[in-house]
Amino acid sequence: MWLVRIDAKIAALQQRQAESERGRRDRPPPPEWVVELGIGTGRPPLQVHAGDCYMAGKRRRAVGRDEARRLLADGLRACTHCRPDAQLDIIDLSDGSTPDRSLRRLKDTVDDSHSPATGQRARPVRAGLPGQPGRPLRHVPAQDP
Repeated sequence: MWLVRIDAKIAALQQRQAESERGRRDRPPPPEWVVELGIGTGRPPLQVHAGDCYMAGKRRRAVGRDEARRLLADGLRACTHCRPDAQLDIIDLSDGSTPDRSLRRLKDTVDDSHSPATGQRARPVRAGLPGQPGRPLRHVPAQDP
């Protein structure tokens, strides 16, 4: 009686392992390129990803190499993590109309009225506050307890 139960359990485990292996073997390969889709009517494409990119969202569609190159050439953003533009040998798609963010950030954090030529140090400024761009921060002296 126990032997029959043990044999049935072993047979069930062997069948489950065989099904799992068959599913792993017959699984279709991941797509080479993926387009992440937006929300709403028409679901416009947002970004191009490599097929195995971990940053691709849940709303996506597989595309071929030619369509991925065409979408990137038409101005669709490339994922910054998997860099499909580099993998597809598409170089420098920017038209130069957007300023470099690092330069803009540096300009927003330094007050231009104080230059190294005057011997004074540059002061940090408040950047990005509505109605008060470029206003210097006030230095509050430390209080002794």
